[in-house]
Amino acid sequence: MADDVYVLELDAMQQSAVDLGDPTRLVFDYMRRIGDVIDRLPPGPVRVLHVGGAAMTLARYVHATRPRSSQIVLEPSVEIIERVRSEAPLPPRSGIKVRPVDGKSGIGGVRDGFADLVILDAFDGGRTPDDLVSASFVEDVRRVLAPSGVFVANLVDRAPFPQARDFVAAARDLGDMVVGVEPATMKGRRPGNLVIVCGTVPDSPFGSPSPMEYRIFTDRAVADSFGGGTRR
Repeated sequence: MADDVYVLELDAMQQSAVDLGDPTRLVFDYMRRIGDVIDRLPPGPVRVLHVGGAAMTLARYVHATRPRSSQIVLEPSVEIIERVRSEAPLPPRSGIKVRPVDGKSGIGGVRDGFADLVILDAFDGGRTPDDLVSASFVEDVRRVLAPSGVFVANLVDRAPFPQARDFVAAARDLGDMVVGVEPATMKGRRPGNLVIVCGTVPDSPFGSPSPMEYRIFTDRAVADSFGGGTRR
């Protein structure tokens, strides 16, 4: 990667990457898909809750593209927070508040209706913790979302997508839903990213050119391809 790209690695695995010279350039493709959703929100500053932070890539993106935004990041790893603070500090007066707490516990401390956007991008052992795809967590998200808010979740799953199906079952009452999936993952060749957008979904939420043109599922196609899950 380029010299100005900071890569956060833990246990020999890349956790996050951020272009410190240009935080609007999202290195990981799934983050570019989430960036598309951010770009399609109404103009101006937004209030964002990030469940999972790592190098704070998406929080930096919001700060760069929507100045004066107010953001809360829930990141349970104090080690990660301290490393990023030392190796890739956030811009001064960024409006980004980092709380050293896990998502399920931390969301309880966020006030009702705070967020225009909630982003779930959290992993433990290479997968999203089960308590963050549960019906009770989705209800917490519903509480903190503004009336026209959007919930975006990045899951890593593989066919037949048991975790994604459970998430869809838990989140189906939030409003509209669109799912974007890496093609090789949809074909069952390997695990990969599924970006799920719920609530007041912007028109054409995934708009940027991509080296991996995502399979996009909307409306009935979501139920047909990712139905049958269990609300846990």
